[in-house]
Amino acid sequence: MKELLIGNAAVARGLYEAGCNVISSYPGTPSTEITEFAAKYDEIYCEWAPNEKVACEVAFGASLRGARSACAMKHVGLNVAADPLFTLSYTGVNGGMVICVADDPGMHSSQNEQDSRHYAIASKIPMLEPADSQEAYDFAKKAFELSEKYDTPVLLRMCTRIAHSQSIVETGERTEAGVKDYEKNPEKYIMMPANAKKRHPFVEERTRKFVELAEDCEFNRIEYTDSKIGVITSGASYQYVKEALGDSVSVFKLGIVNPLPEKSIIEFASKMDKVYVIEELDGIIEAHCNSLGIKVCGKELFTCIGEFSQKTIAKAMGKDDKETYDLGMDIPMRPPMMCAGCPHRGMYYALAKNKITVLGDIGCYTLGATPPLFALDSTLCMGASVSGLHGFNKAGGSESEGKSVCVIGDSTFMHSGVTGLINIAYNGSNSTVIILDNSITGMTGHQQNPTTGYNIKGDPASKIDLETLCRSVGINRVRVVDPYDLKECEKVVKEELSANEPSVIISRIPCVLLKSVKPKKPLVVNKDKCKGCKKCMSFGCPAISMHDGKAEIDKTLCVGCDVCTQLCPFDAIERQVEE
Repeated sequence: MKELLIGNAAVARGLYEAGCNVISSYPGTPSTEITEFAAKYDEIYCEWAPNEKVACEVAFGASLRGARSACAMKHVGLNVAADPLFTLSYTGVNGGMVICVADDPGMHSSQNEQDSRHYAIASKIPMLEPADSQEAYDFAKKAFELSEKYDTPVLLRMCTRIAHSQSIVETGERTEAGVKDYEKNPEKYIMMPANAKKRHPFVEERTRKFVELAEDCEFNRIEYTDSKIGVITSGASYQYVKEALGDSVSVFKLGIVNPLPEKSIIEFASKMDKVYVIEELDGIIEAHCNSLGIKVCGKELFTCIGEFSQKTIAKAMGKDDKETYDLGMDIPMRPPMMCAGCPHRGMYYALAKNKITVLGDIGCYTLGATPPLFALDSTLCMGASVSGLHGFNKAGGSESEGKSVCVIGDSTFMHSGVTGLINIAYNGSNSTVIILDNSITGMTGHQQNPTTGYNIKGDPASKIDLETLCRSVGINRVRVVDPYDLKECEKVVKEELSANEPSVIISRIPCVLLKSVKPKKPLVVNKDKCKGCKKCMSFGCPAISMHDGKAEIDKTLCVGCDVCTQLCPFDAIERQVEE
């Protein structure tokens, strides 16, 4: 059957058809949909884990038991999973195990654009990289075969464009792989030094075998033309090369990007007058070619910053003569911003108003850094706000303790914030942690998490009580506030900052985009009362704008949260009269 699938859905279908039994993941754009689509197949047990390390370890446990398993994450999530990843290379697998990682060239939704191929090289784990949805499907299925044949986890590298673009996929039926018998094998699975020393030679020999495989396999292919100009490429870059250069060059398309072949690349290059390496992000293929003594043209033409396009490749190759299309108008930029009625805005307003230093975290609430609030001072990685605040206050002492807080979402707190809070309690810094609890994992599209009370399928599940959890790790002062109540937010923040012990403030209102949240009637501006002071504009609600010197509220955006009514000194913002 042929289907039009985005890359992530194709991966999910491939995992399903290969007989995958268990998938554990943490949502992260652009990888999230892999697990969401997989969860629609009842034959696969799917779950959202608290973080990527846990997800990877769950997948290992399922593999150890003999089942085919997978986990999915974005590139920065692989940082979190790196601890088990490197040792998994030594233990190998029982049932096949696939680790899906999605890179984000151009940083469409990420704090950096690291290249996950470095992890494959460093951990000595094979990596496949598809260039379209059909390959995403095929490679996901084949990854299990390679995993079990070579006793290794296999990395499947996606990127934003392949993950979210659509192409035709010819799908099949599920083949039940069954669950292998589990046999106790301490030398293979207990990685204490004596055993690990014996496994390292196995890893090196496995790498040698994969190099041999890469020399002539279905994942790599050479497309010769009459041209004596050759291009070595992979993934999304292959699509750009074909669209920009067509048959004007010969192409060596790599599907196995670790380990890379040697003899076949040397042979390809020997037939060319000039060889280009076109790869997004770092020059990994280029460095490999250089190590083989092949002179190539790479990063001097093709940047290591951002993502490519057909146009950038054509221009770099001196072929920028293709017709381009222009709408013939200047389209205004739409800066990212928190939604109208976002529960985080009220808390940020209180913090910004009182000139408090705010260490931020990863989530949609990072948008508190944007104008007009400018509420954040730092954002590093998941959970870093809590640990960072502790260090900030230990360094600054009483001078900073009463003027600094951190903010972290409920899902991010469960991911890696709670350990930072334990550190605050254990090592005794007078720090105030604000948990922005909007009852969902918001930034990646409303996935459940351990604080929501529902699992990945929406079925009831155990629910972490944040107040109890915070008290249980040693925090005595735990307060819950309504972020729509500006006076209460300001009052509680001041009280906790003045306290001489650690504290937690839970700012709790569900995300306004949740289907279960019914918005109130939109507010209106009484033009006779409005003085045009722009006080209502000071907290950045996109539903409010100025027209002819008066405030105006867009009724299609307003959710009636009432925060702006608390800001207006002239009582000009009113609720519509119920009909």
